[in-house]
Amino acid sequence: MDGISNGLGFGGASDPKAAVMNQVRQEAAMANARQLIEKVNEHCFDKCVPKPGSSLSSSETTCFTSCMEKYMQAWNTVSRQYITRIQQENSKGAAGGGMF
Repeated sequence: MDGISNGLGFGGASDPKAAVMNQVRQEAAMANARQLIEKVNEHCFDKCVPKPGSSLSSSETTCFTSCMEKYMQAWNTVSRQYITRIQQENSKGAAGGGMF
């Protein structure tokens, strides 16, 4: 819990550089979440709601839920692979002394 509280600025005297890095990570995570929601709405709504009305039918709701779950699973898989690749590249760069 201490790492979380420090990352949110509630901890004791923490390293200013670490606090800035945590804030950048939090802002990136929020931007990522906003983009995910926007893309899910864009793709799934277009696919599942051909004629928007005042409410969604049960089939539209089922379609939207299924689409959203699949989209989020794919998003998570891609994100995990991306993070793994960056970590591998960073570890190679640290072990090799860098490219320059």
